[in-house]
Amino acid sequence: MRRAGFTLIEVMIAMFIAAIMLALGYSAINQAARDKGTLETSQARITEIQRGMRVVAQDFAQMVGRTARDTDGGGNIEPAVVATNKDNTIITFTRAGWSNPAGIQRPAEQRVRYRFSDASLIRDYWLSVDPALNIEPRQRILLTKVKSVQLRFLDPTSRNWREDWPANTASGPVNAANIDQLLRTRPMAIEVTIVLEDWGRIVRLFEIPT
Repeated sequence: MRRAGFTLIEVMIAMFIAAIMLALGYSAINQAARDKGTLETSQARITEIQRGMRVVAQDFAQMVGRTARDTDGGGNIEPAVVATNKDNTIITFTRAGWSNPAGIQRPAEQRVRYRFSDASLIRDYWLSVDPALNIEPRQRILLTKVKSVQLRFLDPTSRNWREDWPANTASGPVNAANIDQLLRTRPMAIEVTIVLEDWGRIVRLFEIPT
């Protein structure tokens, strides 16, 4: 009596089909892993951009008319808001509302500086509004892969946009006659344009409290 079984050709065909299914399954799993990595990278980038812009928004929302000693060691009075595009510095200003959950003995105001360096938007801040000589600021990188950063300021007097600030800087020694001008020299609004290597152009408009 002849026994039932598989021929060599049938076994080879079955093995060939199994190999194809295994290859397809491995390719699908490998593609899913790559897609997951790409998605995680994209999500991390979105989180970085959102967090960075939120810090900018919080800083500008707390901007106050408080002058400060310059950070160059000269001890001169700087206006509350300074934007001259010198030495990669974008803007320097004073903000209030600096949270202090640990109860450290320090003011609630903070001197902040934004810089554009090495394709990054960097936020510097000092522990004192009037820092001592040769005190280095603390640094935080807000955004990476940055191609350019541009600011425009809405002048409350002329109602025109300008690319530098203050619009009118007090000249000569600081005294009771011009210190008030320095204290009040804040724009009505600031327009921030950031060009990123991967996400392109981002434009945000921030109203400055008066």
